[in-house]
Amino acid sequence: MGRKIHSECKFFTMSDSFRNPFPASDPDRHAIWEMLVSRDIEAFVNADWSLVQDDFVPETFLGINGNGTDNPDHWSPLFADLETYRDEWLRQAEESAKTEYAEDRQAAIHRNTVLRDIDIVGAVALVHKKFEGTIARADGGKDVMNWQTLYYCRKVDGHWKITGFTGYLPNPMGSRKG
Repeated sequence: MGRKIHSECKFFTMSDSFRNPFPASDPDRHAIWEMLVSRDIEAFVNADWSLVQDDFVPETFLGINGNGTDNPDHWSPLFADLETYRDEWLRQAEESAKTEYAEDRQAAIHRNTVLRDIDIVGAVALVHKKFEGTIARADGGKDVMNWQTLYYCRKVDGHWKITGFTGYLPNPMGSRKG
């Protein structure tokens, strides 16, 4: 139907991880990738919500916390409004910024981010964003990035926007039961 899998993006080199795998000839998927990968990572690394604030539909926003389990009985509507999500997003971004890393944080997050599955039906999209990998810390440890998020998007006035998500899910699903 509307699914377009772009599996080659999984095999990009580190420098290619900044490159949008969807060509300009696929403008919807190209725009969604820019919003959920490029712009989101830049905003997170800089703890700058203003870079992403216009990427949401605040009136209908809902963020579901999967609580690290694939059992929906244990999921919760943690972010009932955009302001609550924004505050938590900023808290996490600021906490990450305080950590000393042994590598470039922005490059590492790009390297660990996989977004290749985007299902589009009319003006709505279901986007599968996965995090797979680690970021080396200066203290010799590592931050593990191993979760996934399903984003619900809608095209509003010609621009793709996030209406909500179900996040903090195990990656892969089926790996952590609740």
